[in-house]
Amino acid sequence: MVKTIGIDAGGTLTKVAYMKEDGTISLQHFPSTKLEEVAAFINSHSTIETLGMTGGRTEQLNNLLDERFKLCFIVEFEATLKGVTTQLHTQDRPISKGIITNIGSGTSIHYKDESMFKRVGGTGVGGGTLMGLSGIMTNEYSFEAIANLAQNGKRHQIDLLVADIFEGMEVPKPLNPELTASNFGKVGLKEPEQFRKEDLIATTMGLVGEVVSTLSVQYAEQYDVENIVYIGTTLLNNPILKEIIQSYTEMKKKKAVFLEDNGFSGAIGALSYAEEQSK
Repeated sequence: MVKTIGIDAGGTLTKVAYMKEDGTISLQHFPSTKLEEVAAFINSHSTIETLGMTGGRTEQLNNLLDERFKLCFIVEFEATLKGVTTQLHTQDRPISKGIITNIGSGTSIHYKDESMFKRVGGTGVGGGTLMGLSGIMTNEYSFEAIANLAQNGKRHQIDLLVADIFEGMEVPKPLNPELTASNFGKVGLKEPEQFRKEDLIATTMGLVGEVVSTLSVQYAEQYDVENIVYIGTTLLNNPILKEIIQSYTEMKKKKAVFLEDNGFSGAIGALSYAEEQSK
């Protein structure tokens, strides 16, 4: 019998987390453009008493809910920390200090240690960038389709690599010839041509992954930590983005950590907070 749920009403997706009778956490998500469906899902469960709520669309969702619920609001950053801490524990990953990079519509970067948690930076480049640029260039607007197409894409005809700049010459050390010198850089150096959807999307995936991991590594170096925990719905069922982020992070001598169910950290944290307030 579900009495308490956690809700992360984000800009793109609204995530819901609740504890099932067998002690495992059930996770669901809805498009944030369809908050009526989220409200109907919650209102239809007569056993629910307490809602832990976080995210930018919390107030919009609250206006659609029945008045019978006890509401426990928590700041999004705090909910994310609670969720990540819970996930690290349940997934047996003893990481007490590191960078947490949350890739949602944009990307927010945080630092945590044993005693504190703070936002240290971020970028407007994230899942929204991936969806927007992919849509404009290929007319594909489904996240699932974009993630699938990227797996069959090649970037070498579109990205300008270090090796391309030193064409015919030996690339000087310590430069890696396979590194991206300019995302989409070859397009401006030749006659316009038609590119495959798969290649354009894979190149966009590379742009997002490299920007996010580059910033994350810089903060990891600034705070002298090894682990970078990458979370966010943009990583769900998106192996190419994970591969790009992991490759760049490890090349820079840092460890990329990907949590299971990584897009639901805020909802899990809101659930944890609501359970604490209900005791």
